[in-house]
Amino acid sequence: MGGGPVSSLDWINDADRLSPWPQAKVVVAGLGTSGFAAADGLLEVGAQVTVLDENDSSANAEKATVLEILGATIELGQGTTTTLPDDVDLVVTSPGWRPSAPLLEQAAARGVPIWGEVELAWRMQHPDRAVPWLAITGTNGKTTTTQMLESILAAAGLKTSAVGNIGRPVMEAVLDETSYDVLAVELSSFQLHWSNSVQMHSAAVLNLQPDHLQWYEGAGFDEQLDPMGRYRADKARIYHQVRHSCVYNVADPLTEGMVEEADVVEGARAIGFTLGVPGMSMLGVVDDLLVDRAFVEQRKDSAMELAKVSDVHPNAPHNVENALAAAALARSFGVPPAAVGQGLRNLQLGGHRIQTVAEHGGVRYVDDSKATNPHAANSSMRAFESIVWVAGGQAKGTTFDELVKTHGERLRGAVLLGVDRHVVARALAEHAPQVPVVVLDDSSTTVMQEAVREAARMARPGDVVLLAPGCASQDMWSGYDARGNDFAAAARALEA
Repeated sequence: MGGGPVSSLDWINDADRLSPWPQAKVVVAGLGTSGFAAADGLLEVGAQVTVLDENDSSANAEKATVLEILGATIELGQGTTTTLPDDVDLVVTSPGWRPSAPLLEQAAARGVPIWGEVELAWRMQHPDRAVPWLAITGTNGKTTTTQMLESILAAAGLKTSAVGNIGRPVMEAVLDETSYDVLAVELSSFQLHWSNSVQMHSAAVLNLQPDHLQWYEGAGFDEQLDPMGRYRADKARIYHQVRHSCVYNVADPLTEGMVEEADVVEGARAIGFTLGVPGMSMLGVVDDLLVDRAFVEQRKDSAMELAKVSDVHPNAPHNVENALAAAALARSFGVPPAAVGQGLRNLQLGGHRIQTVAEHGGVRYVDDSKATNPHAANSSMRAFESIVWVAGGQAKGTTFDELVKTHGERLRGAVLLGVDRHVVARALAEHAPQVPVVVLDDSSTTVMQEAVREAARMARPGDVVLLAPGCASQDMWSGYDARGNDFAAAARALEA
């Protein structure tokens, strides 16, 4: 796995922004969005930075030019990440890199610390620029909930930014000239895996379902846990040393279990959210109102109105849960009740999340391309009574049995496409054999036009043709957004 000396810097494991960074030789693994931000931040404090990436695309070459001007060493192209340089004090990895990547295996074997960009950002705002983090993870709903939280915080007059897995690196906000009051931080399991000292003001786990299990197979993980156990353990890291509130989903016992097991700061509270009437220390729904029975003085016998269910767009059940989680985090930070409703009303969500894109002959065409795993697909399917389902793509090791068992009776038909279309087809054949299924073997992006035409033939007035693939998109598209755009274009092109 490679030799070489272990770092001689005795301060590196406790490093913060004011540490003597010019002494440190740091390798940044990957020149994506987070890698660029990490390298930029390290250069600002004077570290000796080398960036390694196998991808020598024009976009990476452009970023490399900027970093070289700032003083970094950049190596792009095949073979550049197979060997860790001998003299390295710290490796900062991009979130998608698995522990079995040669560079990271060699770092671990040599005792070189490995951080993610999120961990680096946390260190770089201490000790003199510390901003509280309100953090969100979960299999589904993270981005929407983070957007809701950002909007609520802004409605309360706070300077804030949505950062992390949502697209803007945390390090970028840390380097920003703006003095933020609080950050809304979306974190994936990958980002949490490479974080070890981050301490949230409050944190929420929205739900937990199998996803990304292939990432958790192989070397470099806790051998006593199976892939699902490793995935759960990484999600649970978000609660480590929480200072104020651990927010969990009452309907998902796994999230409450994480809170019960968490090593938190003394006095931190467990706060539940539920679509039902809330108990003490919960937020919930009463008579079409979102109410708070956690952050009010008389919570034994009263609740505070925060918003109307109609303030949530769309107000499908899973999205109301997202709103309650965002509200709980905001309330833990002292946001006044009126700001919750105002923030939810102000919010304009991005596309591809249960978005009606066309209507023809009494049939609605709904784009939920963001549903990239079965649990996310379940959330949108709950919102409709009669569905022609467009599904398939990269299943990432997940199964569709429970999804089909739950919603088989709602399905008018199904159109399947993508590399793992037969995984979905098998579940339908076994658990809903009455559902007509069309399997498309075309592997080009134009297959979406055929899929929409087939779905339209099956649909009847009152039905919803629902793109909720339950799978990732990169077998045929650049991302879920491109897939959703193709679906929307095909749906709009249909003759009424």
